[in-house]
Amino acid sequence: MRKRITFIHAADLHLGAPFRGLRALSEAWANRLLTAIPEAYDRVVDAALARQVDFVVIAGDIFDSARASYGDYLHFFEGLRRLDKAGIPVYLCTGNHDPFTSWSRDFFAFPPNAVMLPADKPGFAAYRKGGETLALIGGRGYYNQTWPSDEDIAAGVTRAAAEQALADAVPDAAQAPFAVGLLHTGLDLDPVKAPTNPARLLRAGMDYWALGHIHMKYAHPSFDDPRLVFSGCIQGRDIKETGERGCFAVTLEEGARPALEFVPTASVVWQRMDVDVADCANVAEVTDKIMRELFRVNGKAHCEEMCVRITLTGTTPLHAVFARPGVLEDLRKHINDGYPSFYCDALVDATLRPYDKEALRREGLFPAVFLQVADALRADREDEIAYIQEEFLLKNIQLPSAYTRRIDELAADAEDLVLDLLNRGDE
Repeated sequence: MRKRITFIHAADLHLGAPFRGLRALSEAWANRLLTAIPEAYDRVVDAALARQVDFVVIAGDIFDSARASYGDYLHFFEGLRRLDKAGIPVYLCTGNHDPFTSWSRDFFAFPPNAVMLPADKPGFAAYRKGGETLALIGGRGYYNQTWPSDEDIAAGVTRAAAEQALADAVPDAAQAPFAVGLLHTGLDLDPVKAPTNPARLLRAGMDYWALGHIHMKYAHPSFDDPRLVFSGCIQGRDIKETGERGCFAVTLEEGARPALEFVPTASVVWQRMDVDVADCANVAEVTDKIMRELFRVNGKAHCEEMCVRITLTGTTPLHAVFARPGVLEDLRKHINDGYPSFYCDALVDATLRPYDKEALRREGLFPAVFLQVADALRADREDEIAYIQEEFLLKNIQLPSAYTRRIDELAADAEDLVLDLLNRGDE
């Protein structure tokens, strides 16, 4: 029979992390978000217990701060003890937010099931079941909050090194069917935070690398062949961390590629949402459409509650209404009062006023002159790009290549913006 193991891969718990910027808008939601991260950690533990996995790995940044509170320690260690009672080992390493030197030995001692890998050198452990070694675990954590630029965090973390280090204590280490690496690293995605070359990890003899630091789901070479994997953070903390968040349930089986199952853990999901209101005749219809979109997006988000930033789009006569003082804020408040499980932290107007540009050209006034100049500039794509490049250089900013590919779209947006500003001037 082919050997098989299952485990939970989690990272970037960030227990104790603050949610900045929301308290001024909603004290209730700021308080709600403070409970969301510990709830997400509880769901990681629940997932391990429900699946009766062989073990759990946590790839750094367990705490958000090098000075974690007693309450944060208490909550984390309660989770470890729940796993200990179920006989599930936990292997963890430290990250840049919770380096090895910051862990307080005054609060708690690790329960028997928990193994903290060292940070001053590579460390190794063996997972045994039924008198047999099934997996070697190797890794290294952050010692301080910064990582030396001339040192590779993955150096020495190999299967061969694990077999050699464990040979005396674990005689059958070399026969273990699986090996798992555990690191908190920027890989080749973040050149500052302990980067390492993916090719080096792929040569290390590990069947799976459980990585932390990058707050998004990512697999290399691909999710069809997930050898180097970031599980992402377990709970989004702001609008930059949109979408579902969680951990991975991993299955390793002899002769097969690693298999991943994503386990959502975030009770509050952040989303950005565009709502085209071109077909809305009045503000009441805008409200109804926003609420329908909120329910649609929430239904796909695998969460109980949702913080959302809404951008209104489309060409509509309501553009002038949205520009009136207080209208957008009143609309945002109405949305937030309408359904307590949604919170709109910002409502942005990106709608356009409908214009008859041909009529403007026939009038022969300043808008007609502006449109003629815009047409002339857009007629020569190379001159258009050169003009934008010069403007960026004057501000000592490099022109992103994506802008040149979107030049027609950006030019059209700029044209509409100028016409809107001219119209506001008339008002």
